[in-house]
Amino acid sequence: MVCRWGIARALAIAFSLAVLAAHQAQAGLFDDEEARRQVKDLSVKTNERLDTFAKGQIELANQIQALREENSRLRGQVETLTYELESTRKRQQDFYVDLDGRLRKLEPQAAANIEARPAEESKPVVEAPRKVVSDPAAETREYEAALNLFRANKLKEAAAAFETFAKAHPESTLTPSAQYWLGNAHYALHDCKKAIDAQRVVANKWPAHAKAPDALLNIATCQQELADAKGAKSTLEALLAKYPESAAATTARQRLKK
Repeated sequence: MVCRWGIARALAIAFSLAVLAAHQAQAGLFDDEEARRQVKDLSVKTNERLDTFAKGQIELANQIQALREENSRLRGQVETLTYELESTRKRQQDFYVDLDGRLRKLEPQAAANIEARPAEESKPVVEAPRKVVSDPAAETREYEAALNLFRANKLKEAAAAFETFAKAHPESTLTPSAQYWLGNAHYALHDCKKAIDAQRVVANKWPAHAKAPDALLNIATCQQELADAKGAKSTLEALLAKYPESAAATTARQRLKK
């Protein structure tokens, strides 16, 4: 009887051990599957992040390339505009120099017409004493030489030549023009203060000269660039009052409307 009870007990213990082993084996299997699942999820998330990072890098690289291309395009535009500006300024200089030559050809005719007009009986004209010019041909050559320097864009040399001419020939018929071009040379050299001083000499000393209206217009331009809006407006208004029929007055009206 005792033997049977011992056998039964042994069987019960063996069964319990088997159940426990099976339970532990099942738990171990479950832990392995969970670990594999977590590793797989981590791998998927890592790949997604890598893909996102790679796409971001590609997009950034594309943006950098686009910026480089845009910068290159803008640099090309700046170079083109600079060239066009220089070409326009050179054409403008040539135009004014050519216009200066034409005006100088007309000045003797205009003077002859004035002298040919009959004097009014009620207002007899008293002829002013004439200044004797030492050598008009030499003066013309000096003036043309200074003008050629300006045309060649040798601005410093041109300014010096015009200033020398004006001092050497204060009574010459070409001196007002030399003084005018002296102002233009200073303006081209970005020295508006000297340009204003030179052009004021033209406007004040030779108010009847053909370049006097343009001298006032140039003064207003320099005042505007020096942020003297009030002074520029006053100069333009003075230009309109003194020379309402001049070409410079037309430009002055347009500027005052802005």
